[in-house]
Amino acid sequence: MTESDLTRDFRVGVVGAGMMGADHIKRITSTISGARVTAIVDPDETRVAAALENAPGAIGYSRIEDALEADAVDGVLIATPGFLHEAVLLPSLAAGLPILCEKPLTPDPESSWRILEAEQATGRHLIQVGFMRRFDPEYRQLRELVETEQAGELLMLRCAHRNPAVPESYVQEMLITDSVVHEFDVVPWLAGSPIVSLEVKHARRNRLTPERLKEPILVLMELENGTLVDLEMNVSIQFGYQVTTEAVFDSGIARIGEAHGLQLWHQGRSGLAEHADFTTRFAAAYDNQVQAWVDAARQGTIAGPSAWDGYKVAVACQEGVASLLDGRPRTLDIPDTPEFYR
Repeated sequence: MTESDLTRDFRVGVVGAGMMGADHIKRITSTISGARVTAIVDPDETRVAAALENAPGAIGYSRIEDALEADAVDGVLIATPGFLHEAVLLPSLAAGLPILCEKPLTPDPESSWRILEAEQATGRHLIQVGFMRRFDPEYRQLRELVETEQAGELLMLRCAHRNPAVPESYVQEMLITDSVVHEFDVVPWLAGSPIVSLEVKHARRNRLTPERLKEPILVLMELENGTLVDLEMNVSIQFGYQVTTEAVFDSGIARIGEAHGLQLWHQGRSGLAEHADFTTRFAAAYDNQVQAWVDAARQGTIAGPSAWDGYKVAVACQEGVASLLDGRPRTLDIPDTPEFYR
């Protein structure tokens, strides 16, 4: 970027004006410094109209190609469903634009590999994948504790990912591809070691679970350094949204994700309010992530998970879905890291 580019706001085109996209549009408009939303891309005119109310001066487009041809953006934030990502990523890469792509990079390893090839052809790291937990203050504290070995070496991680309920569009495979996908990224990042094998086990079925789903599940992972991980994935828990992690060290235990705030003692009971969804539990993480992406994009780089990280998660999701369906352990076959991503 030229000196004048660095002094003006970074122009963001948000692709997808659903719940996630609308949340990002409000964030960029009200919280993020050095950026503004100049384009909103979605084929649904009603969603675009609603989103434009929170993005003064932005223009609506039905296709990403139209926004690119109009030279309306300096960077692209992709917030569409995962199966639509490749169709947005490829023209954005061809235009040489920085990209923040919500998880997953793409739904499968084959399409993710095509994205890796397209990015490498540009000669620049343009894609940052939206695994926002890496930007959560508590996750960052836990990672620092692992790295410094203040409590000794990390031995095990005990994780829980709980939703009060899920929409009708949420199907069985999404236990892995829409939910456990986050742990497939953040667990290796926390432990500093990749996943080498995984297994999905089914618990007794929750009687509150919709008929189309079979859950909760327990996902067991083994990392290359010997760390063992168990994850409870539960989407019908009803009481609230909860993402917690307990780390077991040589000489201590650390926990993150517990409810904070006012604790009320009343009528013989005490309690803390729990989160209703991800938009409040990870509000700071999303803010930190988008700000870091904007700052890095203005300097011609990325500040978070790369497309290679997204590819590795796609492999984990593929094997996770296979184990979800047949209950058999799976080994992850990850190619050697391309030189471009080392």
